[in-house]
Amino acid sequence: MTDILKVAVIGAGGRMGQTCCDAIENCTDMQLVARLGRGDEITAQTLRGAQVAVEFTIPNASFANTEAILRAGAHAVVGTSGWDEDAQAKIQEVARETGRNVLIAPNFALSAVLVMVFSRLAAPFFTSAEIVETHHPNKLDAPSGTALATAQQMAAARKQADIPPAPDATTTDPEGARGMKVGDVGIHSLRILGANAHQEVILGNQGEQLRLGTDCFDRSSFMPGMLLAVRKVAAAAPLTVGLDKVMDLGI
Repeated sequence: MTDILKVAVIGAGGRMGQTCCDAIENCTDMQLVARLGRGDEITAQTLRGAQVAVEFTIPNASFANTEAILRAGAHAVVGTSGWDEDAQAKIQEVARETGRNVLIAPNFALSAVLVMVFSRLAAPFFTSAEIVETHHPNKLDAPSGTALATAQQMAAARKQADIPPAPDATTTDPEGARGMKVGDVGIHSLRILGANAHQEVILGNQGEQLRLGTDCFDRSSFMPGMLLAVRKVAAAAPLTVGLDKVMDLGI
């Protein structure tokens, strides 16, 4: 008989948190034991024996919440964006200290994760690389965590392969029309009513283009990846960044 995995959700009052709670409750191998919202303290008592806690809140609360999860004795699956390298290094130390693991996923949608992987693999083979991401206007951060992580991975792959900087003759751009740069990978963020989550990676050589795109139309698209992370985090490294690391892609 399969052991039932006890799970808590931090940010359960939000729309994403509510969707997570519903998904966990519909799993035969999981039990939702705690729903924590804004103002609820994260302790061993309030987690009610959870082995894994899913953290879906806001960027300025995510680090403190994740640290509290680890110190309360649970593994953490983090879907909140905004984690920089310094925050990742600090939470890795807490994970090692507590003997618990953290899995941070810039995106749980399987299509988005695979686009990130394919973009990283393709980046060294193309001269130009740009990312356009579109979200609803209520999104708090720009660029999206997914776009930023995609660009970081692409830039690292291009640097390792010693690819020359992408050509760009722009010398005047006082209002930032060319977007931001991560290495030589450009990111452009759109915030439009009616949109949910879209990202397109555009790679170009002389005479050809490769376009890799993902669209997520509903929060339910994130649930298979979230559930996979919950099942895998206990056997992962103290800090794992990216769902692809636990997807057994064979790459």
